Amino acid sequence: MNAPATSTGTAAADSVAASTARHAAARHAAGLVLAIAGSIAFAGKAIIVKIAYRYGVDAVTLIMYRMVVALGPFLVITWWAGRGKPPLSWRDRATIAGLGITGYYLASFLDFLGLQYISASLERLILYLTPTLVLAFGVLLFGQRATRRQLAAIAIGYAGMITVFGHEVSFAGADVVLGAVLVFGAAVSYALYLSYSGTQVARLGSLRIVGSASTVACALCLAQFVILRPLAAACVPAPVIWLSLLNGTVCTVAPVLMVMMAIERIGAPATAQSGMIGPLSTIAMGVVILGEPFSAWIAVGTVLVIGSVWLLARRPRAAVALSA
Repeated sequence: MNAPATSTGTAAADSVAASTARHAAARHAAGLVLAIAGSIAFAGKAIIVKIAYRYGVDAVTLIMYRMVVALGPFLVITWWAGRGKPPLSWRDRATIAGLGITGYYLASFLDFLGLQYISASLERLILYLTPTLVLAFGVLLFGQRATRRQLAAIAIGYAGMITVFGHEVSFAGADVVLGAVLVFGAAVSYALYLSYSGTQVARLGSLRIVGSASTVACALCLAQFVILRPLAAACVPAPVIWLSLLNGTVCTVAPVLMVMMAIERIGAPATAQSGMIGPLSTIAMGVVILGEPFSAWIAVGTVLVIGSVWLLARRPRAAVALSA
């Protein structure tokens, strides 16, 4: 007498399990799409900046327009993430200000300056060394221990960057050295932000940290322009305005949200590994849109850098979102 009921219960359980599995698969697929799209959007920033420089605009003005566009959305993100939560203490505000300076203001400004002298491909490969810098800061500042695999990953990554750097110096001259140093400084600055933000993210939430720190960076970029440039410098060709609108939305705010949503769905390690498409997309866009050269040296360097990040991304501690 109980067999039909048992059979019905088993069928219902199987149906629920199948529905749960489909939901999990769809959530994972959505997370992968968000991670890949966010990585490509981040990568597009360098292409837009290189195009804008063709109109004679400088880094101070260009980053000001990027942050003008991004300020409103970041204020909304800050408000949204703080709803129903206690206000930040003065200590928290000071900490967020420091994170905004290192993680978004200084890193972005140095990156924009460096892009005046090096290709978008080399810029993205240098920025992609950020996980190795996070690991180095963990060892130097927090007493963490590096494994042999992690040390090998660092060596492989820097060998790849030096390969591309040496190739670019050979045909672009000494300015490449200055550009590479500036972009590497951007990577160091962002790595410091990642190293010190971990405890704050766990306590305040990633979205609140990103929104608040980015708002600080926006304010600093606007103040920098007012201090260093006459207001007449804001008069730029119309294409620069449109490029900045694209940069501030598609390549700044949107990827931040997409990467955060991807981490929520598939975790930080998988998000970091999916983000390895970033350098490849930058190189592809650089070749197709900017006419940058592509050679076997660039291919080898790219494979080495991506391989090093893959090794590090297998450990959750080293899996970080890349941006600048």
